[in-house]
Amino acid sequence: MSDSEQKIVNASASITQNSGNTLFGFLNVYKPKGITSHDVVAKIRRVTKIKQIGHAGTLDPFAEGVLPVCVGKATRLIEFLPDDKEYTATVQFGANTDTYDVDGKVIEKFDSRVSQKEVLCALKNFEGEIMQTPPVYSAIKLNGKKLYDYARSGQSVEIAPRKVVIHKISLLDFDENLQQAKILIACSKGTYIRSIAYDLGRILNCGGYLSELLRTEAGFFLVENSLKLDNLSSVQSVRQNLINPLNVLALQKIPVSDFEHKKVLQGQFLENKYDFDGIFVLLVYNNSVDAVAFVDGDKIKVKKVFA
Repeated sequence: MSDSEQKIVNASASITQNSGNTLFGFLNVYKPKGITSHDVVAKIRRVTKIKQIGHAGTLDPFAEGVLPVCVGKATRLIEFLPDDKEYTATVQFGANTDTYDVDGKVIEKFDSRVSQKEVLCALKNFEGEIMQTPPVYSAIKLNGKKLYDYARSGQSVEIAPRKVVIHKISLLDFDENLQQAKILIACSKGTYIRSIAYDLGRILNCGGYLSELLRTEAGFFLVENSLKLDNLSSVQSVRQNLINPLNVLALQKIPVSDFEHKKVLQGQFLENKYDFDGIFVLLVYNNSVDAVAFVDGDKIKVKKVFA
């Protein structure tokens, strides 16, 4: 065997080894209080030496709980993750803060007190589809600039309310002495729990801000199954806890043959032999995501290849 031929063999072996060791999937991470969601991503990047890592659904530094993290090419699947959330929120009545949460500056205090009955009655205003105004201290962009940049510079801007869905809202506990309400909230993507706390205080005319927040669910990911960052201290521990996207993505799954797999790698369309149309699907090969495709009439058009 010539030197050039040996180099080709060594290169092929290296490619096979690297592809076999590729990290691809989701992690159900428990974000603790006191750090940002980006801090979680940064730590997993340091552990894995992989830059292609992202999270789905930011949690504020004071909040804790479920933070789905996408590893490797699984970051390209974020848009297909179920995005409904569930929280346990603690609302402190008696004051408003500029950020609507405990990390903000108190800008108004109230002497009035509320009862459990009044809180229960007020919560009915948040059931179902509602229009919600996001906090000015948020990352939503207006004219290409994030809202919190306007707030920090002292600029006043008009924030348009947005439609969100509250699937469930209920009072878990109420401490009349401390004037604190613990509330369960199941909601759609884009819902600001801080705004619910502020609006609840406004309705009750007593002020209110979010003092604690625990995310208990994010789509498929549940807090009881989440992992502490200390348990993700090595590449091996990350690999062992990776969740196969096939187990959490709600898209229709279509198995592909060896012949179809080769077509997928070349970006060619497949024949639609099924009775559905106009939807995104997952093409599955050897129990892994081969590609995301879109069903368009008699064709299954490949959009994102992962093989």
